Amino acid sequence: MKAAIRQRAAELGFDDCRFTTATPPASAEKFQGWLAGKQNGEMAWLERNAEKRIEPQKVLAEAKSVIALAVSYQNSEARIQKPESQTGVVARYAQFKDYHDVIGEKLKALTALVDELGGANTQSLWYVDTGPILERDLAQRAGIGFVGKHTNLISRKLGNWIFLAEILTTLELEPDAPEKNHCGHCTRCISACPTNAITAPFELDARKCISYLTIELKGAIPVEFRKAIGNRIYGCDDCLAACPWNKFARAGNLMKPHARADLAAPDLIELLQLDDAGFKARFAGTPMLRTKRRGLLRNVCVALGNVGDKTTLPALEKAAHDHEPLIAEHARWAIAEIETRRK
Repeated sequence: MKAAIRQRAAELGFDDCRFTTATPPASAEKFQGWLAGKQNGEMAWLERNAEKRIEPQKVLAEAKSVIALAVSYQNSEARIQKPESQTGVVARYAQFKDYHDVIGEKLKALTALVDELGGANTQSLWYVDTGPILERDLAQRAGIGFVGKHTNLISRKLGNWIFLAEILTTLELEPDAPEKNHCGHCTRCISACPTNAITAPFELDARKCISYLTIELKGAIPVEFRKAIGNRIYGCDDCLAACPWNKFARAGNLMKPHARADLAAPDLIELLQLDDAGFKARFAGTPMLRTKRRGLLRNVCVALGNVGDKTTLPALEKAAHDHEPLIAEHARWAIAEIETRRK
């Protein structure tokens, strides 16, 4: 059955497929300590379903196995703009059609095969970054990769640029060998973090992370982090990009057709002029819709405050009177930053 599932996974475009048990991950206690320290910031949903995350059988009763899957989003054409450029930087994973939709469609088909192989009494649930499970820990136990010092999963075959997905099933499948950590003495990811969010090896304070600040945080970005954000407007790849295991990264077939070239280096002034309808039209079907207009334009204002010049002031002055107070406040901050540099 494992061979049949692996073959079908490959046919559907998954870049790796491995198996583990549905027993609680060994990292459960560490996760609970991380929550207790409030390092999850405003991500209250992590606390609400914490009990399920540490025990897969509370997600699917009688679950016996977890099928862990990986999809590469390595894109050799993705461009990282220099800080002085008046274009924004978008995390690589978001430069595609929404991966939840793309991978979810394939997962549904693979789950159908799992249930067919298991018979009438088999039950399965699939998730793409949305289920209340500790997916990185389960993926490491399945042998997909290892959790690096930046707390993300690293595949020795695919590098850091991978989406994870999983199928919980009542079908009993022989587990694969877990992956060992291969970070060694390397600390490049820790040194690369612009805000020192990686407070120690394997320790991340999400409240300082640029991905959190530009995506998950709904209110004002703390002033002390704004300059470090540079021209990033959605997420941050610095710790991932610094990892030497990326020399093995390769583009996968599943996401490649869904790349959005227009998100590789979007013009900041153009984005700042979007109204609600324009925002929804521009980012429909992408992960970036998640921030809503107010969140993205907040980020755009911060980016312009860091890389803008006098030519960007008219657009920022207009934004300083936006009907959204969040945008207006960050626009005023940006104007002050640019005026300070002009003196």
